[in-house]
Amino acid sequence: MAVNGMYVVIQVVLKEKFLGTGSGNLTELENAINSQAALGYRLHTITTAASGSKGFGGGDRVQATMVFERIV
Repeated sequence: MAVNGMYVVIQVVLKEKFLGTGSGNLTELENAINSQAALGYRLHTITTAASGSKGFGGGDRVQATMVFERIV
């Protein structure tokens, strides 16, 4: 990803765990935040949207949209 501007927008989709409750992949969200912090950006805004999915192994989905601001 080329990063040249003052802001970066990233979307991460978190899936419901196959068994039990809660997200099984919060590390993806953590990795996205940490990678932008390493590039000199801080989290400015985060929004989430939930959607359901039916079928075997479907589970709920949460889409996190994050806006990062360059630290100057």
